[in-house]
Amino acid sequence: MRRKVVGYFAGTDSALLTDLVCDEYDTVPISNGFDNHGMNVRIINNENRVDLLIGYVHKIFAPADSVQPGGVTYQDIFHVCRTFQIPLLLEVHSNLHEKAKALFEDIPDCVNFVDPSEMLAKSREVLNGD
Repeated sequence: MRRKVVGYFAGTDSALLTDLVCDEYDTVPISNGFDNHGMNVRIINNENRVDLLIGYVHKIFAPADSVQPGGVTYQDIFHVCRTFQIPLLLEVHSNLHEKAKALFEDIPDCVNFVDPSEMLAKSREVLNGD
């Protein structure tokens, strides 16, 4: 049986990633197209898909006028998540959830804003299908 894979954007908490590895999940770095931190998120497909994406809001949000032509936008990331049914957990303190959501348009159901204190539990929940 294939181990589940968690894709993570640069800067993701190393203790969280270590806990997930100890829980027998694999982790792979995912690039937002700017930081070259692993596999570019836009090339995720059915052959190399991950079971969960995690990261901070600032790793997927950039003002529209700052994205260079051909650059990755949050809409691109949302498209990948919708197309391949990959949950995306964005870490942000709960008191900022509404402000974080307001940064984005057309947020798919597979995207969740999660308080840092709940990231491990929410990741396990998603990966276990609870």
